[in-house]
Amino acid sequence: MRFSFFIRGLVVFCFFSITSCAKKTSTHLISKSDLNSAHRTNYKKGFLNDQRSPLKTESETSLLDFFSFNEMYDVNCKFIKTENPQSFDMPTYSGTSKAYIKFGTAQCPINEKVVTLALYKSAIAFQNPIYQDHLFLPFKDDTNDDSTYGGGNIDLNIHDIINDSIRIDFNKCYNPWCAYSDGYNCPIPPKENHLALSINAGEKKYKGEVKKK
Repeated sequence: MRFSFFIRGLVVFCFFSITSCAKKTSTHLISKSDLNSAHRTNYKKGFLNDQRSPLKTESETSLLDFFSFNEMYDVNCKFIKTENPQSFDMPTYSGTSKAYIKFGTAQCPINEKVVTLALYKSAIAFQNPIYQDHLFLPFKDDTNDDSTYGGGNIDLNIHDIINDSIRIDFNKCYNPWCAYSDGYNCPIPPKENHLALSINAGEKKYKGEVKKK
């Protein structure tokens, strides 16, 4: 009898302990907005940790400006891989060019439309194991030269492609370094990635003075 009472008491104790732990865990879940804030904090630190960076001080990175996080611009897209991609030269704002291949396209639902964007891979990345899986998404939209710079970039990874789908978070769109200083070879987004709509997400125009070299 005493043993049976002990077992029932132990079960009740375990039930309330598990319930209490579950409640504590649920209150500590990290939201997408918090993850985005952490991403932007690391993004700013990245400038200070790179010797090539156009922004050298915290006072300069404090002038970086962003749209508020908007979950509507974190979208799941259908991915279609390019068959037998050929290398081509993507022009830069400095007048030079960089070799890329068109790795595939992403069909994304944005602002009640489905837009198609090309994802590129550096043609020389195959020679560097660090960038072998890196994908590059440069694009233009109707906010350019108004609230945003003349084009934005998003970094992706081949391993982001799962079952012919890829999730693209436009809240992580960032400016090329040409937005802060001249002297950099920043790719010009190809015409196939010029969108006839506004994407109010990611990084805005730099609030500081653009440097001259």
